Amino acid sequence: MGHWALGISYLSPLFPHLPCSLVSLVPLSPLSPFPHPPHLPCPMSNNLMIRGRCFQWGQQTYLMGVLNVTPDSFSDGGEFNTTNRAVAQAQALVAAGADIIDVGGQSTRPGAEQISLAKELERVLPVVQALRSEITIPISVDTTRADVAKASVNAGADLINDISGGTFDSQMLPTVARLGVPIVLMHIRGNPQNMQQQTDYQDLITQIYNFLAQQIAAATAVGIDQQKIIIDPGIGFAKNYEQNLEIFRRLRSLKALNCPILVGPSRKSFIGRILNQPDAKARVWGTAAACSAAIFNGADILRVHDVKEMRDVSLVTDAIYRH
Repeated sequence: MGHWALGISYLSPLFPHLPCSLVSLVPLSPLSPFPHPPHLPCPMSNNLMIRGRCFQWGQQTYLMGVLNVTPDSFSDGGEFNTTNRAVAQAQALVAAGADIIDVGGQSTRPGAEQISLAKELERVLPVVQALRSEITIPISVDTTRADVAKASVNAGADLINDISGGTFDSQMLPTVARLGVPIVLMHIRGNPQNMQQQTDYQDLITQIYNFLAQQIAAATAVGIDQQKIIIDPGIGFAKNYEQNLEIFRRLRSLKALNCPILVGPSRKSFIGRILNQPDAKARVWGTAAACSAAIFNGADILRVHDVKEMRDVSLVTDAIYRH
């Protein structure tokens, strides 16, 4: 079949009732040896197809499994920073019910040291390449650099998760537009080195809303399809304890931006404060409560470390709230 592949081959067994009945030939992107099916239709305009999987916003909660290939991430740094260990962990996350795997090579915890472009590529690319031949679900890459985004998509990644909302690298949004992949735009002030000194908001939710609206406009202006934009209020990024809680309470305000909402509460310090629990890995129950609250207030995707437990949480919360 030359440079063509059957898009239907990527449909997931996780969606047995998927209404996206698709048999279509998908041309391989010139940017990547892996087929990306951006033109296969989902049944409704507010849905998104990623690697042949139909994400139906509002119908269920999706889980993005965290895969940090760093030595210094806040809760699992150093655990998965070899390719073999990263692949094994990704396979475990998929088996536990992850819908997306999010690979990150640059720690973004408060105070994290900025690494070089070469080091980030060295950490991320071998893992993405290895994962692409081992798992069929979408792979996200957590980066603020356009060069990492492009190389990652060339290696088989399907979407970009940018904690800066496209503001750290002026080429990020144009690059993503050319690649034709979805992007997560997150709210932040400053950078991981200084963000926790920048929590002086006049109106937190309004300012988050305005930042995201501005970045959505910037993204669409350079050619990114708005249906491929996901937004994230940035729990823990230039937010203090009370502000993190306020985001959960007022999350639904962001629905007016007409983009699916991703929330990343997993194991974070606001949970540790509530529970008086310094061990990030012991914050699973607190994370569960935060995830349930996020779903009730409009979240579409949860970015989590503990996929097996949060799958149970999301299934029960969805049954109560969505059905």
